[in-house]
Amino acid sequence: MDGKKQIYLAGPLFSQAERDFNVLLRDKLVEMGFSVFLPQEDGNDTESSRMEDRQKNIFDNDVRGIDNSDIILAVLDGGSDVDSGTAWEMGYAYAKGIPVLGLKTDFRTFGDEGIVNLMMEMAVEALERDVDSILKVLKNYL
Repeated sequence: MDGKKQIYLAGPLFSQAERDFNVLLRDKLVEMGFSVFLPQEDGNDTESSRMEDRQKNIFDNDVRGIDNSDIILAVLDGGSDVDSGTAWEMGYAYAKGIPVLGLKTDFRTFGDEGIVNLMMEMAVEALERDVDSILKVLKNYL
């Protein structure tokens, strides 16, 4: 182990724009001094692996990634509701006592009830609306 705190970067990864944003955010976190588990690269999640029925391997790799992380950073973009995989990752981490931080740059909200579903909102230690703000929060975890 290199002694760096590891962040599991949870979030949607199904469009080129989502994957590009995740890489940009990962690079900023690495620059800050964190190690980052990025499921789209580290979880063995590819279109061909899904077609080859290796979903169990993807699931197991991602669970291990969460288990080995100190912090979960959840990208909550994608409309008024959170990506279902991200929601699961957040819940799993929360149940294990791993701090979960939320980033929602998408201006759409959950209506009168809040920025995101209350179960997601109550599970995070911080919920920020832009990258610079979440990076400031993360400095406290170094």
